Amino acid sequence: MAKVVDNTVLDAAFGIVDNAIRMAVCSAQPANYAGIAAVTLAQATVAPGDFTIADGTTSGRKVTVAAKTAVSITASGSATHVVLHDNVSVMQYVTTCTTQALVSGGTVDIGSWAIEIADPA
Repeated sequence: MAKVVDNTVLDAAFGIVDNAIRMAVCSAQPANYAGIAAVTLAQATVAPGDFTIADGTTSGRKVTVAAKTAVSITASGSATHVVLHDNVSVMQYVTTCTTQALVSGGTVDIGSWAIEIADPA
């Protein structure tokens, strides 16, 4: 018997992700929401329009997060992670990024990226 999931189920998961209002570039993976502040190097505001839900690349669904340009760097360090969070208590998503040295006072561009949930196998 085949396994099936309706797109609305997968889209509901992305409905939580797009509740994020901040995208932080971090020097390490924070363990929880409270740990974000200690590792944040730069941070941009995101809004619902920054998240585009569509069919997945291979199957399922994906949400593409819009690029942010000229984001102010507030602390020096090596960027290794990007975190989506609600700026209150929830860390919606953490991913890795290409390691890049950032210097306080400069700016950084965050390219668009996607989160994909595959159809069940």
